[in-house]
Amino acid sequence: MLLDRYLLASRGFELHLRAVPPDGWGAPTPCAEWDVRALVNHMTRGNLNYVGLLRGATREQFLARRDEDALGDDPVAAYIASVQACAAAFAEAGALDRVVDYPLGKLTGRRALAVRTTDSTVHTWDLARALGADETLDPGLVAWIDEDYDAIFAGLGPGIFAEPTAAAPGASRQDRLLTRFGRNPGRAARPAR
Repeated sequence: MLLDRYLLASRGFELHLRAVPPDGWGAPTPCAEWDVRALVNHMTRGNLNYVGLLRGATREQFLARRDEDALGDDPVAAYIASVQACAAAFAEAGALDRVVDYPLGKLTGRRALAVRTTDSTVHTWDLARALGADETLDPGLVAWIDEDYDAIFAGLGPGIFAEPTAAAPGASRQDRLLTRFGRNPGRAARPAR
């Protein structure tokens, strides 16, 4: 079930990734330090780094490789291959119970996959926002992250996402969740291309 959620979140990101126009790679994203290409690289490299963690990589190795280019000349193919590699690594026998040296603390593979799934979901919104596309996230993923937030992130401390922002009165569940990750869904999106 957890692996299915990861694949669902990854498909949502891929859907928007396939829609990036040729001149869209330099577009700004809600992640102030990243344009679209850097965001896609973060997702692709992140998937590969989780594979590394499951194979015994240290937090130092994870951090050292975090910004390496993983996209090459075909960002879509690179991203898809990284999702497949990550899913295969987490599907291996014992992977969900293995303890990995995540940069913010030791985690079981199960929790690491939950963090990865959450990251994929939130960054799907970031990519949609950057492209002026439909920002609606899968409601089942939103509900799961919202309900399991404390269990997923317990003891990890700051540094995973931006500081929380205030949700607008009457905000949707998705918008309330996004504010927990420092997003401002109430701010006007970029006009659609």
